Amino acid sequence: MRIRRNLLQTLGCAALVSLMISPILAQQSVAELQGHFDRENNSVKKAKLMVKLGEAQFEQARLAGKDGDNNAVDATLEKYRDNVRAALEALKKQHADAEKHSNGYRQMEIHVKEGIREVEDSMLAAPAPYKPPLQIVRQDLIAMDEELISLLFPHRPADKQLAPPPEKQP
Repeated sequence: MRIRRNLLQTLGCAALVSLMISPILAQQSVAELQGHFDRENNSVKKAKLMVKLGEAQFEQARLAGKDGDNNAVDATLEKYRDNVRAALEALKKQHADAEKHSNGYRQMEIHVKEGIREVEDSMLAAPAPYKPPLQIVRQDLIAMDEELISLLFPHRPADKQLAPPPEKQP
């Protein structure tokens, strides 16, 4: 019985310490992730790293928004957009056929959708003078998302507008 209590106390203390340390470890600094991202030469690994870096940047932008630092929100999300563009260009350069080598492209497409939502959320919270840069970031991300989809699914039927059926005349 005494061993069980000591074990529970030890586990409780370990859990408490891990909760205190986890934000520090989980929030591997954006600068550290950015450096790793910039040095990565493998485009698929770069795309997968973009997911971690993007999440860290979103968190940084959210914290800056809570603190009322709208300049930091804009700068962080603009850097996110630039990183997405760099990862996409690296993928296109190393694996031009996204249909056959879709691994990095899929992660990027899913993450860019999340990035668009983050930018839209930031736009809702931002004061009017800070919205235009966020709108530009949003448009750029939407364009890259559409490009990713067209690269992943190049043989989609064209979006045809259906013509109204001809009227029957008596």
